[in-house]
Order: sequence, then structure tokens, then C-alpha cells
Amino acid sequence: MKQGLPEAFVQAMEARLGAEMPAFLASYDEERLYGLRVNTWKVPVQAFLALSELELRPVPWAESGFYYKDGDRPGKHPHYHAGLYYIQEPSAMAPAELLDVRPGDRVLDLCAAPGGKTTQLASRLQGEGLLVANDVHPDRVKALVKNIELSGIRNAVVLNEDPEKLEGPFEGFFDKILVDTPCSGEGMFRKEVEMAKAWRPDWPERYAAMQRVLLRQAARMLKPGGTLAYSTCTFSQEENEAMIAEFLDANPWFEVVPVGGSAVHQEFAPGRPDWLPAGYARGAETAGTARLWPHRLQGEGHYAAVLRHRGSVGGGTPAAAEPERGLRVEPLRPREARPARKGAGRAGAAAPAADPLEALGRFAAEQLAAGPYSGAAVVWRGEHAYAAPKALPELDGIRVIRPGWYLGSVAKQRFVPSHALAMGLRASDALRSVSFAAANPRTVKYLKGETLELAADELHIAQEGIQPKGFVLVCVDGFPVGWGRWQDGLLKNDYPPGWRWT
Repeated sequence: MKQGLPEAFVQAMEARLGAEMPAFLASYDEERLYGLRVNTWKVPVQAFLALSELELRPVPWAESGFYYKDGDRPGKHPHYHAGLYYIQEPSAMAPAELLDVRPGDRVLDLCAAPGGKTTQLASRLQGEGLLVANDVHPDRVKALVKNIELSGIRNAVVLNEDPEKLEGPFEGFFDKILVDTPCSGEGMFRKEVEMAKAWRPDWPERYAAMQRVLLRQAARMLKPGGTLAYSTCTFSQEENEAMIAEFLDANPWFEVVPVGGSAVHQEFAPGRPDWLPAGYARGAETAGTARLWPHRLQGEGHYAAVLRHRGSVGGGTPAAAEPERGLRVEPLRPREARPARKGAGRAGAAAPAADPLEALGRFAAEQLAAGPYSGAAVVWRGEHAYAAPKALPELDGIRVIRPGWYLGSVAKQRFVPSHALAMGLRASDALRSVSFAAANPRTVKYLKGETLELAADELHIAQEGIQPKGFVLVCVDGFPVGWGRWQDGLLKNDYPPGWRWT
């Protein structure tokens, strides 16, 4: 692999590493490592390990992370389609883990696409609190939305905006912020050979200019007492220790939370303030940041710094106890308060809906055993309904791609549930469900979009008196993968074409 590394990069690394350089270069001839992270929002780690046939071993710095063997294909398994795990490079699991998100936190993933770290943060929230995932690139946001929906996340808002426009509405708003910045990518050369070919010596300086702005913007959106994690997948000190040292000098109310080389994170090497040029007053504090070296641990190259806001800010007053304001919302009416309608006693009756909210309420009454969004704020965008997390600030003028959990849409006075709704449900939430084992041939047939023969007695009916005809939540080993509609011994397939097994 050494022959494929840019000469200027090799020279820079020799100057940094000295006697460690032979071990560093030798790591490029080692086989790539592959990882996945269990989606603990859907399934506890131990339950997944008991269910899965994959041969896994733990990633030391991520409690839900595991290495899998080269040759295994977890992306071609029904459990992947059920959102039970996310395929993720092991070192990339570190920054979100270090942020130490807790249920109930308000969290921002500022550079979120394609969503690996976003879904990791969501797992830590366990459906409580708020997750705002933003990315400036429209095409990459599509992948972000899909991964959020696949993971069954209910409390996320997806934005596609320049971070500068977020500073005002979100000033002093978040408890935790992840800034996984675009970078020169030197730590990914073993994983992505094309990146090594494209690299140029001026990339660290070019990316540092962008990172400096992103870090400053993120800091403004953090609450006093909050925590910010900054990360890159590169080795250059310009994008790493120098960025943090410069930030600390300009923002004295921030401090480094030591992680590199700590007793808890022994795999992580400490930051290298000795690589900094003179002139940084607080440069020594970057020893508490973390470097993940491919020749010292089983993963690719990364850098991470955890910063804590110590209190008051010079210039600018942080937001406090904001009122619950924001997007236009309508509360979902309780089931018992819904008006009676003609034909309501007949299963699947097509009574006309007085308004979209009534269509949604009727769907919930006739198809769901429980309302997982009951009491939530239901946001309408035309005929599309979303369950919006509470306490959002005003987002006028902001490109909001998903204002919350996408529930579905109204067409011809009927509510049509979304795939995102199915993925965010539990099997027990539906009045009708069916669960196939992962090895059952009908599982792959469903994931390919085929209509299935299914006897009525194979359905699980949650309540007495419910007829089998209607929407069915289709599950694999008890975990939802999508919708079907049962009628006369057939399960018509509603699995989205863009998601199908190929």
C-alpha cells in the first residue's frame, strides 16, 4: 500500500511519527476491518447477539459496536432491512460515543449525512429528547433521511441548511453537539484508495478554513454546561490540535474534557500539542484530545476532542427555558374524542374524512393497537403528516426536510401510512401483524416486493373482534420491516420499490 500513498503525505507522517513510522506504514498492508453497530433503540445488544448468526467480537470503545468477518454480508440479511444494525467503520463509532448523549438531551449533528453517527446518537436518546440532523448537501440528505427511517427514529428533525442560518434560531439551545467535520481524509486512505489518489498537500489548510467556521457556529448553539464533540478522519495537526487550540484561545469559557490516553479509553492515544507551532496560549490542553492510530488499534485513523461549555459567554446571551414554539402544529385528538361516523362498526369501512386529521385518527383507530404518537404535535405539510418533537424554535426560512417522524399522507380521504411509520413502530403497536423468521423464504419474497399467500390464522390479531382485512405490520423475527394489506388469503405488498432486496 505504501506505493499508493502520496509522497508529500508520507514525508509529513515521517516528520510526525519518527520511530513509529515503520509500524504506521505496515498497518496499510493489513486487511481492512469491518464493523457494525447494534441499533439499541430497536433491540438490546444481548438480545441481538442471541438472535444473530454473525460471528462478532466487540469494538472496545463502543458498547454496541462489533467487528464482523470479511466475507460476511450483513447488508444482505433481513435484519439489516429491519434496522437492527448500522454498518459502520469501527473508529467512526468513537466521536458519538464520546459525546455521552443521555435520554432527554437536545442533540445536534451538524454535518450529519449519511447518518451513521446520527443513528448512533438516536440510539443513545432511546426515543426521548430531540435530535436535529443537518447537512448542507441536498443529495447527501437523501441518504440521511433513509438511514433515519430505517433505524426507526421517531424524535429526529432533518435540515438541509448552511449552519450559519441555524445560529440564530438555535442559539444556546443544545445540550450536546457533534461536529464531525469534512476533512482531508488522511485516516481513510487504507479504506478508500481513491481518496489517497485524489489527496493534495494543500487540503489540510483548505479544510481547516471550513472547520474553523463550523466549530465557531456550533459553539454558539451550545447551552452553558453543554458538551461539544469535534472529530475528523485525518492526521494533520492543522485540522486537529491546532483547530482546538485556536478555538480555546478565542473561547475561554470552553475546556477540554480529557479522553485521549485515559484509563477509560486506553486505546486512544493522547493529542500532540508538541506538534503545534508556538503562539497558542492553551495549546497544552490538546493533550486531552484523542488520536486513533491504525497501527495502535483495530480501526482507521481518527481524531476527536470533547469540549465543555463552562458557563457564561462574553457577548451574547444564551437561550433559557424557551417556550414550546415553532412549526404550525395540531395535537392528535384522543381516540375517545373522535366523532362517530357512519359505517364505523364495519372493518375497513370507507367513511369520508372531514379533514386530514380525522383521516389520520381513523387510521389509528382501525389499524393500530396503540398510538405511539398520541399526544404528540402533528405537523401537516399539505397532505403529509409528521409527529414533531416538542420544544422546537421557530424555523421560518430554514430548509426543513423532515419536521419529525413521517407518519404518512392523505389520499382520497384515506390515510396511507408511510414506511417510516412502520419502521418506527413496535410489533405490539399494530392491530394486525405477521412475523416471519429471517430464514423463511417468504421473508426475502416480501423484501423483493412480491405478493404473498397468507392464511388468516397466520396473522396476529391484537384485540378480539378485529377482522383480518386491513393493514398488516410485517415483521422479521418480531421486528417491523414494512406494511402489507391482507385480503382473502393474500398479503398485498407495500414495501417501497427503492428499498427492495436486489
